[in-house]
Amino acid sequence: MKKFAMAATGGILLGAVATTQIAGPLIAQEATNNASVYEQLDLFGDIFERIRAQYVEDVDDAALIEAAIDGMLTSLDPHSSYLSPEDAADMREATRGEFGGLGIEVTQEEGFVKVVSPIDGTPAAGAGIEAGDFITGVDGENLFGLTLDEAVELMRGPVGSEIIITVAREGVDQPFDVSIIRDTIKLTAVRSRVEGETVVLRVVTFSDQTYPSLEEQLAEQVSEAGGIENVNGFVIDLRNNPGGLLNQAIAVSDAFLDAGEITSTRGRNPNDGQRWNAREGDLAEGLPIVVLINGGSASASEIVAGALQDHRRAIVIGTNSFGKGSVQTVMPLRGDSAMRLTTARYYTPSGRSIQALGISPDIIVEQPRRDPEAEVEEEEDRGFRSEADLRGALDNDSLTEDEIELIEADRLRAEDAAALREEDYQLAYAIDILKGLSALGPNGE
Repeated sequence: MKKFAMAATGGILLGAVATTQIAGPLIAQEATNNASVYEQLDLFGDIFERIRAQYVEDVDDAALIEAAIDGMLTSLDPHSSYLSPEDAADMREATRGEFGGLGIEVTQEEGFVKVVSPIDGTPAAGAGIEAGDFITGVDGENLFGLTLDEAVELMRGPVGSEIIITVAREGVDQPFDVSIIRDTIKLTAVRSRVEGETVVLRVVTFSDQTYPSLEEQLAEQVSEAGGIENVNGFVIDLRNNPGGLLNQAIAVSDAFLDAGEITSTRGRNPNDGQRWNAREGDLAEGLPIVVLINGGSASASEIVAGALQDHRRAIVIGTNSFGKGSVQTVMPLRGDSAMRLTTARYYTPSGRSIQALGISPDIIVEQPRRDPEAEVEEEEDRGFRSEADLRGALDNDSLTEDEIELIEADRLRAEDAAALREEDYQLAYAIDILKGLSALGPNGE
C-alpha cells in the first residue's frame, strides 16, 4: 500500500514537473507576443502624433483614424473593409433592393477595380459594361493606387449626373471611355417569362425580396403556361448575379431540393462551423432544371449553382463562375459605423470550396460576343425552293385543319427558338436541353 501511494505521488510530481516544463515556455511566448503587440500599438500612436504635429497641412483626426482602420481591414482580403455611417446605410439600402448609383458590383484585383457583374436593368448594364471589365479611371482621374472604397466613392454622385469611366477590356487593344448617367437603382430581384414550354427565372440579385419573388413568379408563369403538366422544365438564370444575402441563397436552393445539405461554412474555429439542410418540398415538382452561370455569377449565386449541381438536381451550363467562396459578417460599431469582416469559407454539399476556383459548368457554353462593326449578312433564300413552290404540286390532303394548325404552331416555336439563339445563345442552349429531356420522357426512354 505504501509502495502504491509513493508511486501515485511520484506520478503526480512527475506530472507537475512535465506540466511546468511545457506550460512555462508557452506562457513566456504569450507574454512576448503581447509585449510585441503593445510595442506596435505604441508605434502607431507615435506615428499618429507626428502626422498631427508635422504633416504639411492640418489633418482631420477622425478621418485619419478611419483610414488606418480601413487599411488594417483591407489588408486582409478584398472583401473586408470599414464602413462609415454613410457606407453602412448604403449597404442596408442595397440589401433592401433600392439604392443610388451605376448598378455594378466591383472588387479589387492587384490594385485595379474589376467589375464582378453589371446588374440587369441598370445604367451600367445599359451602357454595355461587362463582367471582367477593369475600371481604370473616373472622369479623367486614375484609380490605380486607391482603395476600393475610395474608388467607389468617386463613382458615386447625384442621380441624373453624368460620369465618364475608362474601361480596359480583354480582347480590346486600348482602354475606352463610357458615359453613364447615374440613377436610382431599383432592383427587381427576379424576372420571369415563358419560352415555349420552359419557365425562365432570371434571378438578378439575392436581396430580402428574392425568395418571395421567385416563389410568386414561378407560380404565375406555371399558371400562364396552363399548369405544370404543360411545362417541360425550368431555367434558373444566375448570370451576372453578384450575390447578396446568404439566407436567400439557402432559401432559393431549398426551393428545388427535397432533402440533403445545401451548404456549410467553416471558420477559424472548427466549432463555429454551420450547416444548412433542405426541407421537403420542390417548387419545380421534380421537372428538370438548367442553371445558367458565367464569370459574373458570384457568392450566393455560386451557393445555389453548387448545391443543385452536387445533388444532380440541375444541369449547370455556361462559363466558369467568379469564385468568391468566403462569408462576410457585418459587425456594427459605435456611431452607426460598421465593419465587414471575412469570418468563414463556404462549401458545397460535396465539400468543395470554390474560393478562387469558381463553379465549373457541366457543359461549357460561351456567349458569342457581337462585333458592332461587323456587317450582318442576311441569308439569301431566293435560290432555294420547296416542294410546295413547284407548279402543280400535290396538296397534302391527309391532314385535318387542326393537325395543320399544330404543325404551323410547332414551326413558329422553332422560328422563335432560332431568333432566341441570335439574341441569347446560352439561354437558347439551356431551353434546347430541356426540350431534349422532355422528348426522352420521364424515365429517359
